[in-house]
Amino acid sequence: MYEYEIYRSTSAELIRRADAEREIGRVRRARRAARRSGRQDPEGKVSQGDPSRFAPAA
Repeated sequence: MYEYEIYRSTSAELIRRADAEREIGRVRRARRAARRSGRQDPEGKVSQGDPSRFAPAA
């Protein structure tokens, strides 16, 4: 009987850990999707920057 209780306890702990890891994955995917949906251009923006930063082409 004692082994069965240890088995049930271990099983419950593993289930809790798996649920926690799944929740972390859901949160990461939601954050990533929120960042992507905030962009208007799927290609991304290119900053103009400082024109003197690069030498002119030959």
